Amino acid sequence: MKKIIITIVIIIVAFVGINYILNKNKAENEGKTAIVAEKNAAVSVKVATVKTEDVNLGFTANGNFAPIQELTFSAEKSGKVISVLAKEGDYVRVGQTLLTVRGDVINVSAQQAQAAYQNAKSDYSRYENAFKTGGVTKQQLDQAKLALTNAESNLKQANINVGDTKVKAPINGYINKKYIEPGSILAGMPATALFDIVNVSKLKLTVTVNESQVASLKLGNQVNITASVYPDKTFSGKITFIAAKADASLNFPVEIEITNNANNDLKAGMYGTANFGSNNQKQNLKVVPRNAFVGSVSSNEIFVVENNVAKLKKVVAGRILGDKVEIINGLNDGEVVIVTGQINLQDGNTVEIIK
Repeated sequence: MKKIIITIVIIIVAFVGINYILNKNKAENEGKTAIVAEKNAAVSVKVATVKTEDVNLGFTANGNFAPIQELTFSAEKSGKVISVLAKEGDYVRVGQTLLTVRGDVINVSAQQAQAAYQNAKSDYSRYENAFKTGGVTKQQLDQAKLALTNAESNLKQANINVGDTKVKAPINGYINKKYIEPGSILAGMPATALFDIVNVSKLKLTVTVNESQVASLKLGNQVNITASVYPDKTFSGKITFIAAKADASLNFPVEIEITNNANNDLKAGMYGTANFGSNNQKQNLKVVPRNAFVGSVSSNEIFVVENNVAKLKKVVAGRILGDKVEIINGLNDGEVVIVTGQINLQDGNTVEIIK
């Protein structure tokens, strides 16, 4: 029993000693931290000056060209391909025959349908004459007319089937890919793909713009377009679509239609730039660097420096102009705003300006 009491006492003494040492170390560390904080109380920042200047209101947006029409079309009927009359790279027009399908049975059926129609037509003519003289009844004449109508319908369907043996281009454009060769068997279900046709006489360039930029755009506006591979050429475009709702990035898709040149230099998939406005569209505006805003432009908060102290100010931001932002209210020309170092700042902190 005595040994147990001694052991407990030793444990208690050891615990008190350890606790004393930990508290002493904590006090020393806090003291050191306070000394370091005192030595480094000023936060290093970079600054810029608020000023009113002539600002170019034109802006650019980038995207990829897409064809005005693009179609992968398939066989409507099954059968064996006899001949393919177009190859990849060929320009084809609407109604041009691109391939023929074996039509022996179809042609025979069409001939039979033609013969049946002629017989039904002759029969009806005879019955019609006989009815006038009382040789046949009205019911017999009606039956002859019904037979003629059915024969005519069968002939039309037979002619459609004959036409289906010649597959024709549904749109103008270039054959971008060919999927079949002579001897290929076309299936009805699922339908066999035949050709990809791409129309690049006109193209679409889809770009995204922010809310301040979209406010200045209207349907039908003319836009100068350049392609990265043709830096010295300018193409004329027209705005044909402006999204009524922003996307997930709070940007608005804008679609521009461009008429290709005579050589069809623009290809679908190329990288293009839309140049909205021009260098002549300038306006005298009060601006600050975009990175002066705390977090993002939508926060409308900026740190200014007054007597080496950071002061957080609420401002009213206007248009985003590249790497600058228009200031409508809240700042005056000559005020100094912090552009880097805000992450470490709180309102009232002392700052050290890095030149």
